[in-house]
Amino acid sequence: MTTLESHAAGGSDVRERIDRFLAESGLAPRVASVVPLTGDASDRRYFRILLRNEPALVLAVHPGAIDFARLPFVNVASLLAAMAIPAPRIIAHADALGIIAQEDLGDVTLQAHLGAATAEEHAALYREAVALIASLQRRGAEHVSAGYVPYGIAFDEEKLTWELQFFIRHFLEAYRGIQLTADARAVLDGAFTALARELASEPRVLCHRDYHSRNLMLHAGRLHMIDFQDARMGPDTYDLASLLRDSYVDFTEAHVEDLLAYFLALRRPETSDPIEFRRRFDTMALQRNIKALGTFGYQTTTRANPVYIQYIPRTLNHVRANLLRHQQFGRLHGVLAELVPELR
Repeated sequence: MTTLESHAAGGSDVRERIDRFLAESGLAPRVASVVPLTGDASDRRYFRILLRNEPALVLAVHPGAIDFARLPFVNVASLLAAMAIPAPRIIAHADALGIIAQEDLGDVTLQAHLGAATAEEHAALYREAVALIASLQRRGAEHVSAGYVPYGIAFDEEKLTWELQFFIRHFLEAYRGIQLTADARAVLDGAFTALARELASEPRVLCHRDYHSRNLMLHAGRLHMIDFQDARMGPDTYDLASLLRDSYVDFTEAHVEDLLAYFLALRRPETSDPIEFRRRFDTMALQRNIKALGTFGYQTTTRANPVYIQYIPRTLNHVRANLLRHQQFGRLHGVLAELVPELR
């Protein structure tokens, strides 16, 4: 292993790796400054490269060396480009340095923009976000290929069940310190298995997999998808549930109903019973929000990252509302309400 590969493999000397990348790519003489950016829940670090009289770049710096051609992010980016779905372009990469340079979409997420948006702008942006989901599903069906990673993986029963069990381990047990009785565990296991089985049995479409207000960037007057490397096949309600039962944004029920109706209108001539679609949406949202609570617990207790604690109350409210909305969740609600007072 070379010295360079050794640095990359250990994830050390990040700035040294950035400087080497800039020098080797010929960008160094044109660099005005290198600005660290706020990261996500992954182990990647991000930096904005401000260039003189040129558009800025964003570097994604991995903890170690990469195999660019085999990265899911790269594979999905190529799929989105083929479908003409707005997403950041990949500009350059250096495998040994663990760096990918991509188009800079700026700093304005959908979540950030909402604070300054008028009611009309807010409504228009969310209609655009819903329309992007419809486009992803429609164009995704037209580009099915074994060469694209998302078509080979899915939200199957095993994956959905694992996510629900993640909630038990990392939210109930680790974060809340709850010791489950054998009876409570049996009820949760049975209810979660049934929930996962129902969702896994639905027809599958291409899903972003983490489609919410922090993963949509407003750039050049339109929304762009980011953080799409985990795209896979799943229910047609998955991305909608991520967007409209977002842990980071509040919605009125009237707004949710309007956007669900808009989505169904976009899918015509397909026919969907609005009442049944709403039931499926609520079921998907319940699974998705329970999984999110597990992620927040994991980030807090395992990753020592408390930033997500502030989003737990809103997510619990989403879970409580759906547990109360449908009789089929009565037994699950009873057990969870005994364990988590906010769900009563």
